[in-house]
Amino acid sequence: MRARDLGITIGIGTPGVLNAITDVPGVRVGHTTLVEGDGPLRVGHGPVRTGVTVVVPREAERWREPVFAGCHRLNGNGELTGLEWVRESGQLTTPVAITNTHSVGVVRDALVAASVEADSPESSWWSLPVVGETYDGRLNDINGFHVRAEHLRAALDGASAGPVAEGNVGGGTGMVCHEFKGGFGTASRIVDARAGGFTVGALVQANHGRREWLRVDGVPVGREIGVDVVPSPYGPVPGHQPAPGSGSIIVVLATDAPLLPHHCERLAQRAGLGLARAGGTGGHTSGDLFIAFATGNRLPMPTSPEHPEPPLVYEVRALADGGIDALFNAAIEATEEAIVNALVAAETMTGRDGITAYALPHERLREVMARYGRAG
Repeated sequence: MRARDLGITIGIGTPGVLNAITDVPGVRVGHTTLVEGDGPLRVGHGPVRTGVTVVVPREAERWREPVFAGCHRLNGNGELTGLEWVRESGQLTTPVAITNTHSVGVVRDALVAASVEADSPESSWWSLPVVGETYDGRLNDINGFHVRAEHLRAALDGASAGPVAEGNVGGGTGMVCHEFKGGFGTASRIVDARAGGFTVGALVQANHGRREWLRVDGVPVGREIGVDVVPSPYGPVPGHQPAPGSGSIIVVLATDAPLLPHHCERLAQRAGLGLARAGGTGGHTSGDLFIAFATGNRLPMPTSPEHPEPPLVYEVRALADGGIDALFNAAIEATEEAIVNALVAAETMTGRDGITAYALPHERLREVMARYGRAG
């Protein structure tokens, strides 16, 4: 179930066929979802409500080909590894993986291993993977370290270019958004032919926001469906727990436009506007980290037995500044709708210690949107 299935249209732009980041040609997404056990928390045993997700910028046969990229930090209480090299080189040289806060290391190492295996045994080529996280410890045994290298490999091997699973999947399995069940969401926009007809896609791992801040297409849904109507998962539990709204969001933007690195950085910034339109504020304890990559140029592959020497000079195309606003608008709307899709797709989940994150109720959402003249 997605926002448009409920008659809710975000913004004025035109989505792609899948309304997903995979509308950008070549982009693939894979999830590994881990759900096991119930009852009281037993560290190392569960309950387990977590996973890992990968976004692969290129088609399978060229998955290690670099793409131009840029990044942006709205608030930095989070992690997205490898960004110093993205900033320095203007390139993304690995897939992007997203998981929970305490599994970043194992996922990063597994991505390094996958890159090493693609080289000859004698190669000394290095890898600086981009791996992001948000905190799922409210529902998940986060200190049990349940995500392992084989889970990253399964997500990578299963990555596909078709429809993208949303809600309680992959790295988003145990996430909470605006005090409803959160997780993964995606959306896309195709810009007008006069602006190049390019596609922009967004993928979010949504684990942020207080209930009263939530807005859907400008409607104050969070105030209309308050915690008195649908209970919040936040409340007294053993040990220190963050306050409502203290979670984070990772946003991945992709486009087939011929952008250069500084364009990608500017595009990544606009994810923050889509986040704000849905009610995100980038608070002190939130990690709001965004990366954007562009596939509109073909860059030299890393050295390999087939290509032992990369070219000294290569040519690239660049979008003129007159066309960038259309991509900005597309990124804003796609990010906003991806967050709403994550909320609509997510299903009620009970995790550690019986804590329950309830789904955003569809019929109540439709009623609220209709009352404000927003539902079809």
